[in-house]
Amino acid sequence: MIFPGHSLIIHFYNWNVDDYFYEMILQSVNELTYTPSNIISLVPSQTELLFDLGLDKEVNGITKFCVHPAEWRKTKTIVGGTKNINTAVIKKLHPDLIIANKEENRQDQVEALAKEYPVWLTDISDLQGALKMIHDIGELTSTSKKAVVIIEQIKTAFEKLKPKNKKIKTCYLIWQKPHMTVGKDTFINDMMEQCGFENVYAHKKRYPVIDIHELNRTNCELLILSSEPYPFKQKHINELQQQLPGIKIILADGEMFSWYGSRLLKAVVYFAKLNSTL
Repeated sequence: MIFPGHSLIIHFYNWNVDDYFYEMILQSVNELTYTPSNIISLVPSQTELLFDLGLDKEVNGITKFCVHPAEWRKTKTIVGGTKNINTAVIKKLHPDLIIANKEENRQDQVEALAKEYPVWLTDISDLQGALKMIHDIGELTSTSKKAVVIIEQIKTAFEKLKPKNKKIKTCYLIWQKPHMTVGKDTFINDMMEQCGFENVYAHKKRYPVIDIHELNRTNCELLILSSEPYPFKQKHINELQQQLPGIKIILADGEMFSWYGSRLLKAVVYFAKLNSTL
């Protein structure tokens, strides 16, 4: 999940199930009757997955937020940001598959692209959804064997993850001014649960704005400040600690909580180390 700015955060709210049936937005992996050789990825975590599936020659376009792998930033065409795609650049690349995501990308831009190119649109809110996405992209790109290996490695790693017996009441902040957290129907919430954290805002939906002083009334024990989309730093811990003296506050790598591709292999290791420090 990467949001270039607060004003762009709510774009995905207007999507609904009926919107998926639009021009060349694929409904099944079987609808793509060929193996794509000219792919554009509009989703950072899925770009990394494509790399780990060995699709260096096939992927030609990525967004400026696709920071992994670093070498692709130098060799692939940048097609804009996740929320401001440069359609003119994409048209010059003549892709035979575009990979997008309901939350990361804007509906109007995805629909415009789907008028001319086949689009695989993902919608992921938990670990099982992420594993299915990896399987589906493996099928689409004829890399199923590699995809299955990645899936099994992720499943095994998460099965071995052993959170503390008592769940820690936790709030995860993704933004400030206003302060924004995560609700139950998000991928981050599922990663929190995998870690053994009890989201004190699990009764909310999506990414609610909160009054930071509310935390004193939620029995919150841990406040996690994410590195993305807002880049929280130590200075923010210092500021918030004065307002929340009884709550432990830590910085966390946002990629580990919000990237749902092959980075999950690194995320589960990160979660185990994080648990050992609390």
